[in-house]
Amino acid sequence: MNGSQNGTGLVLKDVVLRLGGIPLIEISCHIEPGSVLTIMGESGSGKSSLLDFIAGFLRPDFTASGRVVLNGRDLTRLPAQDRNVGLMFQTPLLFPHMSVLQNLMFAVPAKAGSRSRRRSLAEQALADVGLSGYGERDPATLSGGQQTRIALMRTLLAEPEALLLDEPFSSLDRTRREEVRTLVFRLAREKDLPVLLVTHDEDDALAAGGPVHRLAPDET
Repeated sequence: MNGSQNGTGLVLKDVVLRLGGIPLIEISCHIEPGSVLTIMGESGSGKSSLLDFIAGFLRPDFTASGRVVLNGRDLTRLPAQDRNVGLMFQTPLLFPHMSVLQNLMFAVPAKAGSRSRRRSLAEQALADVGLSGYGERDPATLSGGQQTRIALMRTLLAEPEALLLDEPFSSLDRTRREEVRTLVFRLAREKDLPVLLVTHDEDDALAAGGPVHRLAPDET
């Protein structure tokens, strides 16, 4: 987990995250395309802030050192919009003023082409997660599991090079949780994305099927 020779995947090089000068997380790792690294720790351990650092959203009260490299490209000093990293949160955060289909179309890159092409991609995404015909619905009318599936597809439609998961299954009931996380990991592997999952749930780590980095007691 110290990096690869071919430059693919997500690499964290000597990353140290601090709050008030106190180290919270220290990590070096390499996540291969199509694989999942799980970071486990209790609430307040800095797990979510590590994802924020990778994605370019670290709050100003935190400081970080080290490098973030994705497919050979150093992201460390790039603005968030130039990193091409997908981040899924604990809550789906769908745009309430947009329909389900509009939420999905919003994420499709301009390079995809015309509006009709973007609509077609969004409709296919709905079909891929078993929600054909839901495009005109208000996101607020969907169940938690449905909203999470839409949030996942919105993230993937943006064509990220890596996927960061901030406990996106925690608000779901047990049955939906198993269903949605299976879907997330399957699609990420199909798209050959390196995935970093942070969680405090052992079942999430087991389902991810990859290596697990457990924060030491003095890191929490």
